[in-house]
Amino acid sequence: MMRRMKVDTHPTYFPDAKVVCACGAHFSVGSTKEKIEVEICSSCHPFYTGNEKILDTAGRVEKFKARRAAATKKSK
Repeated sequence: MMRRMKVDTHPTYFPDAKVVCACGAHFSVGSTKEKIEVEICSSCHPFYTGNEKILDTAGRVEKFKARRAAATKKSK
């Protein structure tokens, strides 16, 4: 007994889908959506750009850095 494949089960594939980032960068990728809007991309993400953005709330980052510095002084 031979089975037939179902017709129209897969979405349409767009090999040149347009991606637009909030930073203004745009590029093409393969996707099932024709246009994709993202908030962050490799052009503006801190991991890829090397620019570290620290959101400091109530001086927590400075407190951590002070504790770390004190701990390294004690270990020497």
